[in-house]
Amino acid sequence: MIGSTAFTIGFDLDMTLIDSRPGIGKVYDLLSAETGTFIDSGLAVGRLGPPVEQELAHWFPAEGVREAANRYRALYADHGVADCLALPGAHDALAAVRKHGGRAVVVTGKHTPNARLNLDALDLVADALHGSVFGPEKGTVLREEGAAVYVGDHLGDIMGARTADALALAVATGPYSAEELAAAGADVVLPDLTAFPEWLDSYLRR
Repeated sequence: MIGSTAFTIGFDLDMTLIDSRPGIGKVYDLLSAETGTFIDSGLAVGRLGPPVEQELAHWFPAEGVREAANRYRALYADHGVADCLALPGAHDALAAVRKHGGRAVVVTGKHTPNARLNLDALDLVADALHGSVFGPEKGTVLREEGAAVYVGDHLGDIMGARTADALALAVATGPYSAEELAAAGADVVLPDLTAFPEWLDSYLRR
């Protein structure tokens, strides 16, 4: 249980702190046009969470995935970041952790330099950033950071929290409903981050 001393809470990035669908969809369309490979960008942005290689494997032959992923990341840095938006409550959630003397760390499957661009562009302040990790890999990072809670929108985020023996707090702002997140084992499910500061106040009182 978190006490009165410094504590750490982890946050996922895409569809937890930011709505990256407009930027990612734009980049998939650019990549499709550039390579001549069909990518259904609407379908792709509907299943955000895992590293981009997993999505590109649906559209490119195995031997072409790495090159496509590298090009995607370059295109994202140049064309995708500006179209991303902070989700409701994102700034207040990070501020709530700091208000109580805690550390907010971002742990994401996104390429670390691009995640940094997102945070800086939207003035989202985190004490640490770890990218290119997903599922149990997130748990390893969260354990190293000493995170007591991990906040995410994906089933892989719940798995990461479990791996770290952290409380899994899910927000229903991504591809899964509140019911699906609860059924997957989330300890707490919130509709979005606007409810997080009040939840944190209550959690710390306990």
